[in-house]
Amino acid sequence: MGGAVVDDAPPGVKAPDGGWGWAVLVGCFVITGFSYAFPKAVSVFFKELIREFDVGYSDTAWISSILLAMLYGTGPLCSVLVNRFGCRPVMMVGGLFASLGMILSSFSTSIIHIYLCTGVITGLGLALNFQPSLIMLNRYFSEKRPLANGLAAAGSPVALCCLSPLGQVLQYQYGWRGGFLILGGILLNCCACAALMRPLLPPKKPQELEMSDPTAADKEKKPQPKRKLLDFSVFKDRGFLIYTIAASIMVLGLFVPPVFVVNYAKYLGNEDTKSALLLTILGFVDMFARPTCGVIAGLKWVRPRTVYLFSFAIIFNGCTDLIGSQATDYTGLVIFCIFFGMSYGMVGALQFEVLMAIVGTEKFPSAIGLVLLMEAIAVLVGPPGAGRLLDATNQYMYVFLLAGCEVVLSAFVIALGNFFCIRKKQEDPEAKMEMAVTAAERDGLNPELEKEEDEEGEEEQKGKENGNISGEKVCEDVEMVKENGKRVEEVEEENTSI
Repeated sequence: MGGAVVDDAPPGVKAPDGGWGWAVLVGCFVITGFSYAFPKAVSVFFKELIREFDVGYSDTAWISSILLAMLYGTGPLCSVLVNRFGCRPVMMVGGLFASLGMILSSFSTSIIHIYLCTGVITGLGLALNFQPSLIMLNRYFSEKRPLANGLAAAGSPVALCCLSPLGQVLQYQYGWRGGFLILGGILLNCCACAALMRPLLPPKKPQELEMSDPTAADKEKKPQPKRKLLDFSVFKDRGFLIYTIAASIMVLGLFVPPVFVVNYAKYLGNEDTKSALLLTILGFVDMFARPTCGVIAGLKWVRPRTVYLFSFAIIFNGCTDLIGSQATDYTGLVIFCIFFGMSYGMVGALQFEVLMAIVGTEKFPSAIGLVLLMEAIAVLVGPPGAGRLLDATNQYMYVFLLAGCEVVLSAFVIALGNFFCIRKKQEDPEAKMEMAVTAAERDGLNPELEKEEDEEGEEEQKGKENGNISGEKVCEDVEMVKENGKRVEEVEEENTSI
């Protein structure tokens, strides 16, 4: 429909691992930054919105919650659209939606209008960009995929460090309405990133090969089976089930510390500016941790064990939460943010790399949509649940302890599940049956091959005999010619004597 090129990653095409893939990586870097940093950057305008519409902080906090819910919860919808129309058209439409939502929000007259425009429309637009960009990155990189994922994931802290100060400047200069309008224009860059997502095409065969191989043209004419818009067969994969369960548990506590660390510092008696500096430290460390972890994951002896590296990163993050819960001063929180930024960056760089390695390129579009849907439920439950625990205990220590326990539990789920369940798939009886069948086929073909060899030998012998016979005939012809020549000479001599 509409002549859209559906980039299904043809089976004959190998990942370039470079070339135009670096342009795809740049686009994925920008889109990842917008997707993860924009919900946090919008929080800069909350005070102005509270004054404008006479609402509470909890009412404005729903804007970021709806944005994240749309980013995660619309995963299956994005998978269906990508499998139907391709990555580039979906991302183009998503960029327009993201920009349109912010522009319409600048004309809002109530907080509900902002929920619908910024939360729903802009959130949907960012979701339609985020997931297809990861799919294209997976198709363009194979050997260098861990590095590519790490560099793309670094867009989140970089964009957060840029968008938050920019939002503050726009608020002071133009107010929240002018700031929303300008941010809507900035989000049009998603369309430029979408233009970089060029689909991979199979190499063209020379015309001579096509003429000599008529069967290839017949195969192309045959109707291909329809591609599933949403492949639920991924749930039959034990690796995917273990990953989904572990990721859902992890998300329950992964995003809690960044939300509460600033208020934790204020609770300990620190100034607002000094407390806000903790997020800057966390983001700065996160910025370098993600590409570094991508480089480490791409090493030959680490690549086959990426799942265990991912488990280590999750345990590292959970233990950081558990130890950070005992911080009693600002110095302790600074040390906590440094180590949390390292572990948070490692998790961010490896989470989609591990999923790609488990399900493969063909099923990744459906798998990531279903995983994001499960994570959306955890995102909506985790931080509010931690907030209720804080209201009940009035102690930040218990909030960080709960988050740490949830994250550590997810690490044990994926590590033990991989060790006891996934490794058994390597010794699959079906694979042994296939090997037995191929061996039987070879045994069955041996008599035929022997017959062919015997026939070839008989033909060679016949050829040799025919060659001997033809040689004898040639010798007889030569003798006849010699005799005729002698008779002619005798006749000539007789004529000359007469």
